[in-house]
Amino acid sequence: MKTSCGKTAGHRSRTDGARTGVPANTMKKKSSHRKQRHDIGSYMPILDPQQNIVGCRIRHNWKEDHFTPVSRWKGTVLHQIPVNPSLYLIKYDGFDCVYGLEILKDERVQGLEILHERIGPYPVNDAHWAATVMGKTVGHLFETDDGSKDEWRGLVLARAPIMSSWFYITYEKDPVLYMYQLHKDFKEGDLRVLSHSNDSVVEREPGEVIESLVGKQVEYIKEDGSKRIGTVIHQVEAKPSVYFIKFDDDYHVYVYDMVNSA
Repeated sequence: MKTSCGKTAGHRSRTDGARTGVPANTMKKKSSHRKQRHDIGSYMPILDPQQNIVGCRIRHNWKEDHFTPVSRWKGTVLHQIPVNPSLYLIKYDGFDCVYGLEILKDERVQGLEILHERIGPYPVNDAHWAATVMGKTVGHLFETDDGSKDEWRGLVLARAPIMSSWFYITYEKDPVLYMYQLHKDFKEGDLRVLSHSNDSVVEREPGEVIESLVGKQVEYIKEDGSKRIGTVIHQVEAKPSVYFIKFDDDYHVYVYDMVNSA
């Protein structure tokens, strides 16, 4: 499992994503914008493939093929995808993006263990502040190698599950799913709502049903004419035209506005 998400030296520029049409068929790592520290605890192996691991701290090895070395991964299981219960969203320690893995079925995952570690506690964000940024376009600052700061234009999607002080966010330059403690960044002056953006949080009437593409299969034509096949796995409540997509040949979760990109 190689490295591929993270923002040191500023936000990285992806060259393996759906927009460029180059498949990313290896899990990758890069060092993170901010790393978290967790105590090392005891563990137990996962014996039942049907057991619920959402909210668990996990650790495992990854062996891509016979030619690549084994790498070690440790993280938190955030969510099980209802339209594909084998698929889990996972936040690995020290890395900023969210991975989508069928972690109980994938033969490249070796020695999967549940760690007896405490998750959090995470400070509760100001609810009013959270409401002001949900579904909004923001400018997010990241430090570069020379110490200067580079602003990335992003869209705040939702509060992350399990890790309650974190938010899902994606970026125009890199449309995959990331997680950051945005309220902390805001207080430090590294996040601002862009006043010129026309975003608005969708308010629904009681009982109103919004048409959804969740569960639908999608197809992306790459520059070389070949196709990528994926599944729409989630609709963003604050901006219903925006969806999470998991491509079959990639471990990243992509975020697209299906109306504006149509």
